[in-house]
Amino acid sequence: MSWKKSLADVAWEAAGSFLIAVGIYNFALHARFPMTGFSGIAMICYRLWGLPIGMTTILLNIPVALLCFRLIGRDFLLKSLRCMVISSLMTDLLAPLLPVYQGPRMLSALACGTLAGIGYAVIYMRGSSTGGSDFIIMAAKSLRPHLKLGAIAFVADVGVVLAGGIIFRDADGIIYGMIINFLLAVVVDKVMCGANAGKVGLVVTRRGKEVCGLIDRTTRRGSTILEGRGGWRQEEKQVVMVACSPKEMYQIQRAVKAFDPESFLIIMDANEVHGEGFRVIG
Repeated sequence: MSWKKSLADVAWEAAGSFLIAVGIYNFALHARFPMTGFSGIAMICYRLWGLPIGMTTILLNIPVALLCFRLIGRDFLLKSLRCMVISSLMTDLLAPLLPVYQGPRMLSALACGTLAGIGYAVIYMRGSSTGGSDFIIMAAKSLRPHLKLGAIAFVADVGVVLAGGIIFRDADGIIYGMIINFLLAVVVDKVMCGANAGKVGLVVTRRGKEVCGLIDRTTRRGSTILEGRGGWRQEEKQVVMVACSPKEMYQIQRAVKAFDPESFLIIMDANEVHGEGFRVIG
């Protein structure tokens, strides 16, 4: 069974790496975007000195991998090194065989952000990465599990985009690079968490059973009643927990407030809710 899982991991890593390679080489490189992460640094080296993007990425990864080894772990490091080699080969050997898009820069930015975002999400979901800034991202994730991967990637990559724009004196390129960076982060989170997986609501009320019935009638979502107690007056209350999409949460919010104006609703992102032994899925 383990060899089948390993084979599946390699297949998904190859698929994700292919999407990333196409996004970078066939869309971003020709449009001369200041790209994100270590790929962005490698693209700067390519434009300055003609160095291969994939090979440069591998060389940049070596010191980062050594520094982050203790935080990311041996298994993750080995899988990432394998995926990094696959991704580099895709970028240097396979992507150049495909047509290069030469249309408007905005369409290039949208295509690059979408393709690369899907590619990175597929790789992340297999417990791997393409190395580079991914090592830094996953190391940060191990220290702060509640943080979103897409948000971490956005912060880590802004500096590279700015550097590329400044070096080549391309103000428009910085804007396009930021668009790619933002779109990539959104796509990563949406693919990993689900397009409809959005919100967890906690309704503090004295009428828990009625609120559960109201939620069921409004959205056909199941809910759970938790027992609660007021901290100051020690009043017995009930906490109704429900996980749903943002649209359904808006419907629940309106319905509950109309039914029980004295209730109190807390809304959280589903992918920010963590616990031992369970997952909240919207």
